[in-house]
Amino acid sequence: MANTYALPQLLTIDQLAERLGVSIRHIRRLIAERRVPYLKVGWFIRFDPAEIAAWLDGARHPERQGDHRGTQTIQSGHRR
Repeated sequence: MANTYALPQLLTIDQLAERLGVSIRHIRRLIAERRVPYLKVGWFIRFDPAEIAAWLDGARHPERQGDHRGTQTIQSGHRR
């Protein structure tokens, strides 16, 4: 009987850092503080892309109603 369960392509620390656009040191800090989901495979630390996607969705902050921080209006010489 063939195993129909496909294993995910796990990411290394370097690959995760590159995909998230952060330093390897930052990823290692997240691991040390147990702030990111990871797997231990022997001596190696690996990341499941599906778990990372769920973790990122959980870390998302909703945009506030009427939040226009990216735009500035200048009236009477004052910035808002």
